[in-house]
Amino acid sequence: MPFGALIIGDEIMRGKRQDKHMAQLIAILRSRGLNLAWCEYLGDDPELITATLRRTFAGADVVFSFGGIGATPDDHTRACAAAAAGVDLVLHPEAEAEIRARFGADTTPNRLKMGEFPRGADTIPNDYNRIRGFSLGEHHFVPGFPIMAWPMVEWVLETRYAHLFHRRPEAEASIMVYDSAESTLTPLMEAVEAKYRGLKVFSLPSVGEGGRRRHIELGVRGTPDEVPSALEELKRGVTAVGGKWEPHAAPPAPA
Repeated sequence: MPFGALIIGDEIMRGKRQDKHMAQLIAILRSRGLNLAWCEYLGDDPELITATLRRTFAGADVVFSFGGIGATPDDHTRACAAAAAGVDLVLHPEAEAEIRARFGADTTPNRLKMGEFPRGADTIPNDYNRIRGFSLGEHHFVPGFPIMAWPMVEWVLETRYAHLFHRRPEAEASIMVYDSAESTLTPLMEAVEAKYRGLKVFSLPSVGEGGRRRHIELGVRGTPDEVPSALEELKRGVTAVGGKWEPHAAPPAPA
């Protein structure tokens, strides 16, 4: 099941805040043997959010949506999710109970709006302030605040997707290539990827930032048993086209 992310908020799109969710979600997933397949950034535009959710609801991906589930006028995600799913917003009893337990006599109709979710949604606990997020199918909606959002994402993964953890072991290895262009290496990459169906070949060129020599990180990732032999073929192929290579340190292990 591919995992995707929607990161919502004008503050991101206008540069008032720097997104931290994508990098953290990658790390959270990687520590469980999972990967992020895609990520989209959206401003606080109800039509855009609704259209995007309508499209992603039609797919089979697991999607984490960050931001826009509060009760201020620029928080549109709850209503957009309901519109995209073709259902109405209703006050969820679990969310209502948590809000009333937190605010007591100071519970207001506006605060209760934070517990209005698309009909049929399940709730996601929020241990930080007891204002719950919600899940609708394989979509999971959490606040934009990292201190709340990240533990909620982990709860969803542990509760709903633990059966997917570490099901597809993955290894990665690469070399640093000098004196070759990517266009020269493309036939080699295509040949290796066609031969090793459990692998993906990648190239990451550098133009020599910081005074470093121009180079290409050329490597493979995927089925652990195939990585060593595929890397050897890359080495031989680079040499055959007149390039030079040297070993490259392996990427850090998941935390």
